[in-house]
Amino acid sequence: MNPTFDDLGLIPELLQTVADLGYATPTPIQAEAIPALLAGHDVMGQAQTGTGKTAAFTLPLIQRLDTDGLQMLVLAPTRELAIQTSQAVYRYGTQLGLRVLPVYGGQSYTRQTRRLEKGVNVVVGTPGRTLDLIRQRALDLSAVRFVALDEADEMLKMGFIEDVEAILKATDAGTRQTALFTATLPNEIQRLARAYMRDPQVISIESEAVTVDNVFQRYYVVRDNDKVAALCRLLEVEELHNTLIFTRTKAGAARLAETLYGRGYPADAIHGDRPQIERERILRLFRAGTLKLLVATDVVARGVDIPDVSHVINFDIPQLGIEYVHRIGRTGRAGRSGDAITLISPRQRGHLRRIEDYTRQPITKAKLPTRDDVLQRRDDHFRTTLIDQIEARESEAGYAILDELEAMGYLPNQIAAAAIKLLRAEETDRPLEDIRDAQERKPGKNGRDKWSRNGDRNGNSHGKNGKHGKNGKKRSRRDRTGQEAGMVRLYMDLGRSNGVRPGDIVYGVASQADIPGDSIGAITIRDHETYLDVRDEHVDAVLSAMQRGRIRGQVTTLIRAEGVFE
Repeated sequence: MNPTFDDLGLIPELLQTVADLGYATPTPIQAEAIPALLAGHDVMGQAQTGTGKTAAFTLPLIQRLDTDGLQMLVLAPTRELAIQTSQAVYRYGTQLGLRVLPVYGGQSYTRQTRRLEKGVNVVVGTPGRTLDLIRQRALDLSAVRFVALDEADEMLKMGFIEDVEAILKATDAGTRQTALFTATLPNEIQRLARAYMRDPQVISIESEAVTVDNVFQRYYVVRDNDKVAALCRLLEVEELHNTLIFTRTKAGAARLAETLYGRGYPADAIHGDRPQIERERILRLFRAGTLKLLVATDVVARGVDIPDVSHVINFDIPQLGIEYVHRIGRTGRAGRSGDAITLISPRQRGHLRRIEDYTRQPITKAKLPTRDDVLQRRDDHFRTTLIDQIEARESEAGYAILDELEAMGYLPNQIAAAAIKLLRAEETDRPLEDIRDAQERKPGKNGRDKWSRNGDRNGNSHGKNGKHGKNGKKRSRRDRTGQEAGMVRLYMDLGRSNGVRPGDIVYGVASQADIPGDSIGAITIRDHETYLDVRDEHVDAVLSAMQRGRIRGQVTTLIRAEGVFE
């Protein structure tokens, strides 16, 4: 029997966080590494990228933090991974009130130094910037008790091993607990482990079989606030039978199912908060084909037998490569073909690349159906249904009404047109919204991202007049409602009296909602409340993530500022 997170020795706060994030069962590396690290052992873990290694070392080590101040250091090979890992550490430590700081090149030394001076519990950094801060005496690792080396073989490939050794020497070898995670174990990594780890437990997880050849995998790039509209277009044009739609959270599953139902797409949701008897009833309907659309969290991806699924749609991209494999493994079974569709925002392209690295299979970029495609599909479907009815010769009962209407002077074409209009009236319940082109980033020089269309890194297209509007008149920075143009103003009930500062808000909101920090605009902090502007395409994600969010360890809920007296 597979272990659960309850079996691993985690404290209730972390178990609740894991449940809130939608993690049903631990991955193999988590199941083995978490108890060993909780017991105080050094651990050297070998497993593929995408198997949940970050949670495998983060959950047990943050549980063991017991005093204020900097106690934990995580080293990652790249800026992107350092940011991603710091966000994960923050999410896992939400209920513990952890202060986490990512440090990497390309960001101001002053900004990072000031954050260190204010005090943090965990630093996640690239080797180069971490060593620079140590040499500047801005970063003191003498009290660090836990060190994690993530993607150690990548740090070796990038020439960082000497920096890593210098950093390890700046910690107390007598009290330090070390976790080293790697996809491969070259000789140099084994030498590093022998030199700097104390009798480590070696955990090696064999690669799982990944995706099957008869599943057609594709993705669509859409803006966050266009995802529902994009999903609805796909539901209309695809040849759907039983379709599983995955969301990241339980609340997201319930909300999406309700939205789809309200738009004329009969759907239901299954997740951990629904009673077992309800879940079984819904699954029976889905297996029987009575219910065509099932919105689910990852609890369905494992351990639930659903034999005939034509499509798996990732409304929310999974966090891990292994979760992606388990999700799309619900289709393409018993020799049948299947479709796996993933919706991503432009900023999630790197996340998708990591899933491709894990599966060792490309995922094809596809173009969303147009409005005309959907309308044509509706016409084709209605025409086919109408012809089937005519050829079934079961319409004799209607001839009497037809004769009466003709006797009243109505022509057959008029009668048919009116009947068609009535029969297709339900299509008006399925709105067809415009979907704006998403701006996808492409790698620029030095690995940095650049926007693929004209505009700045915030997606603002200034045109030839730059920051000026028509006739050369300078645009107002704020509109009459107070928020910046293109942004929505939100409100929360924490302020200066709670010790909240702008940096806490930016990092807290961006980390928990998984949005770029520069999506947050102007921030006004008052004694007991705060107003902040969030770019409109990220508002839904922020409101969802911050229903019971945490800023500096304090619970708060963000709401729209409309109607709130300022």
